[in-house]
Amino acid sequence: MRLTLSLAAATVAVSAGLAAAAAPAIAAPAAQPDAVTTALSAIPTRVDRQVLDSLGAFAPAIVGSMATPGPDGKVNPALFADANTLGSDPALPPNVRAVWQQVIDFLGAPGKRSLAAYHRSHTLPAAKATKPGDPEIPRGPHAPRIQEFLYPTIGIGCMPESATGPLGSAGGGNSLGRALVTAGPQQAPAPGPKAGQVGYVYTSLGTGPAVNNSARPLVAQWLNLDTGRTGSINLRSNPKINATDGPGTFTAIASTGRGRVLTVISGDVTTKTKTKKIASCGIVPVIGIAYV
Repeated sequence: MRLTLSLAAATVAVSAGLAAAAAPAIAAPAAQPDAVTTALSAIPTRVDRQVLDSLGAFAPAIVGSMATPGPDGKVNPALFADANTLGSDPALPPNVRAVWQQVIDFLGAPGKRSLAAYHRSHTLPAAKATKPGDPEIPRGPHAPRIQEFLYPTIGIGCMPESATGPLGSAGGGNSLGRALVTAGPQQAPAPGPKAGQVGYVYTSLGTGPAVNNSARPLVAQWLNLDTGRTGSINLRSNPKINATDGPGTFTAIASTGRGRVLTVISGDVTTKTKTKKIASCGIVPVIGIAYV
């Protein structure tokens, strides 16, 4: 069921910029001191080309399954088959296999058990072990319940005025992208998702403040595995998050309903540069899993 969609083009585009993106990262502009921006402010040590290539092949299958539900009107069984086929490739290196295991567990019985546990206690599954340089996600009873997307991604040419910097390439400066989701009810991202809703946050690190661009939107397409509900929503600039100096941060609140929510964020990022010019760029699609 793998479809040839525009998502695939963005995945191919990564070949032009990833070699430079793997270089040491530059510091992002200062973020407002709230828990969500704190979680997004640390720059990953690098973008994993192998993860982007492998998981990128799954993004069109997710989007395609939204248009072609299964016989029961819910999730097309081919989606699960695709995940198992892609994730069980014996040639996958251990780092990629570990990400795929998260996806396969989420789609299957372990994910159903984790969802039931979350509904009982509102406690997310234990976080995976972190490595030096990984971002620190706020923990504790009063911290927002943040669920990071599976991997950082890259925006091709998002920083055209930094083409010779550490993240730069011959075609223009590339930006590391990080995404997360928060399940309501909670206050982040403002104005806060309610019960049965999720808040999406995408940050294009190293860029200026976000600019809304209806002609080239950044889009979250989501699928509730437990109800079969689907939807899409454009992420927009948020006046309460990094609105003055950047980095470009885009948010949206979607009514997904309770359940296991699988999401693809793709499309374009538009920001204002240091010289007040408007810059738009495409991102390599990024996949997230969330308990709601």
